[in-house]
Amino acid sequence: MILNSILGNVPGGRSFRPAGWVKKQLEIQAAGLAGNLDKVWRDVRDSAWIGGTADGWERVPYWLDGFIDLAWLLDDADMQARAKRYVDGILAQQKPDGWLCPCSDEERATYDMWSLFLLGKVLLVWEHRTGDDRIFPALYKAYRQLPDHLRQNPLFRWGRARWFEGLIPIAYLYRKTGEAWMPELVELLREQGMDFQEKLRNWRWTEKEKEWTFEAHVVNCAMELHSELLYQAFHPETEDNGNAFAHDMLGKLLKYHGMANGHFTGDECLSGLSPVQGTELCGVVEAMFSAELLLAATGDSAWGDYLETLAYNALPATCSEDMWTHQYDQQTNQIGCCIEENPVYSTNHPNANIFGLEPNFGCCTANFGQGWPKLSANTFLVKEDGVTAALLLPGVLQTVLAGREITLTQDTCYPFRDHGVLTVEAPEDGAEFTVRIRIPGFARSAEVAGEAVAPGTFWECRKVWKGKTVLAWHLTFETETFTRPNGMQAVRRGPFLYSLPVAARWVMHEYEQDGVERKFPYCDYELFAEESWNYGFAGNEFQYEEQEMGEVPFSEKNPPCVIYTDMQQIPWQLNENSVGVAAPLPESCKGIAPVERKKLIPYGCTKLRMTEMPRRVAPAGM
Repeated sequence: MILNSILGNVPGGRSFRPAGWVKKQLEIQAAGLAGNLDKVWRDVRDSAWIGGTADGWERVPYWLDGFIDLAWLLDDADMQARAKRYVDGILAQQKPDGWLCPCSDEERATYDMWSLFLLGKVLLVWEHRTGDDRIFPALYKAYRQLPDHLRQNPLFRWGRARWFEGLIPIAYLYRKTGEAWMPELVELLREQGMDFQEKLRNWRWTEKEKEWTFEAHVVNCAMELHSELLYQAFHPETEDNGNAFAHDMLGKLLKYHGMANGHFTGDECLSGLSPVQGTELCGVVEAMFSAELLLAATGDSAWGDYLETLAYNALPATCSEDMWTHQYDQQTNQIGCCIEENPVYSTNHPNANIFGLEPNFGCCTANFGQGWPKLSANTFLVKEDGVTAALLLPGVLQTVLAGREITLTQDTCYPFRDHGVLTVEAPEDGAEFTVRIRIPGFARSAEVAGEAVAPGTFWECRKVWKGKTVLAWHLTFETETFTRPNGMQAVRRGPFLYSLPVAARWVMHEYEQDGVERKFPYCDYELFAEESWNYGFAGNEFQYEEQEMGEVPFSEKNPPCVIYTDMQQIPWQLNENSVGVAAPLPESCKGIAPVERKKLIPYGCTKLRMTEMPRRVAPAGM
């Protein structure tokens, strides 16, 4: 199941097709930056991985990780051909001894092996989608020479922090060959890598980090969630499959650094609980990938809840609606995305939260594209005994169960709506298998085919399925407030966090820096607030309304669902020496203007917003 969750969970690259709003989101991504990096960004266009002179480390593998899945999910022949050009170029440069990374022999000792671990995962995605028979021998040779290399040149920096990612291709190789050197390589990697069990036992990251370290790096922490899952796959005698470790690690991260959107702060290192500290986009998509692995491998529905919370809030909020630009850092309370000479971030640069081509650093430019494709690819999980609708997303699966051709179609606008239909089509003479539907834990109640199902569990039915069976499901959500640090409040309904949107003025910047061109539509933008943002909640009544869905699923102008509530302006200033950062807390909660009826929209639909706000304690004039 671990390999299945990496490769899309279904046998054959053409067996699943997204539909509905998810397909539209993928089409937006394909028409935007992630779908065109090989045309506009030199670190991909001119990469050393294909014989060029630009980046020869993580950026092409990062980009391919999402681009390959995107090309096959959309069945786009042009994108598929462009992906093949990169895979062909990578494989063509492999050295006779198996070395696969683009550096000279003299540079091997100082080459950070993290990119090899990442590339191994990417090549497996390629093989899954294409059946390319070159991948096994290429990975076998690359990893067969790795033990000798590591004994002479132990892991360092990113390779040491992300050693467990190398276990993904090793698991693939071991499943095919069973050769003894492979588990030995796993132990060598663990010996040279960071000890995350020790990190968890002696947790010391309880406040905003002021110095950059690998241990506190937000992306490393997001990836570490699945580290024990991968390691324990080689130790089936262990009582736990990595699930308890992952829950404990996430619990620590959220306790001391949790955000209202479900992620944890890190700009770049863990940054405490303030709503104006940011979190890195790479951290969001890597936490999503961890949740996808954990959900598929453990069957723990809670990881589906965590995945949905990130995917429907933090991911869309940090990309422009056309997906041509993105932020490096997003903030829960974000009233400006502008260059700050005195940034609030712990270690990031003054431009870290503008929308642009590569604000702060280009890793997110290369990596953010994995988010939506891998989410969609995990809609259905196929096991030997049946199939699970793990995510309530629109799509069509064609697969083989009990030796027969089966089609499952999920028709829904979830999470923008609370209902949907799963249609199971089997041969008329029948096939016996199990169908499961995951019920999100944040529902108040749920029904499948008229049967009540507990939230946070799976509806399950094993029988002989004949012909067409329609399974209607319905979820009940309630709008609620929840308390954040310092008495601040936030609003959620189902998987959505809601925010007060703040109208923005977008200021475009086209320029060239260090040989990298920013030109529309992949230029940079600063966002400045054009309306008041200093509000608190003025009541306990929340009116939920659905609106028509448009062409852009996460639209600020046309959000598919909204909440109306009473709010009031309160004394709240900018953070000290800031242009567009709110103070973490208001001066007081006393109203300074009449109560207004305001509209909250999903956090993921916003670019400027207020999310964590207090309840005002007295009306204006009192």
